[in-house]
Amino acid sequence: MSKKQTVELRPSKIRREPPAPAAQKLTVLPDSPNRDTWTVVIGVLLFALAINIIIFWTSDFTSH
Repeated sequence: MSKKQTVELRPSKIRREPPAPAAQKLTVLPDSPNRDTWTVVIGVLLFALAINIIIFWTSDFTSH
């Protein structure tokens, strides 16, 4: 058996304050799906253009 004396613990008295009420609720509008569509279309076209430039440059470089 332990020779130390036991200590009686009391319950915690820490309490949280309730959150403050929101002054005004702001609504966030989602981005337009058209914007996302156009971003994807432009990205695909730029990628295709870059691939074409690389292919034509390589073809021209190796043909000489």
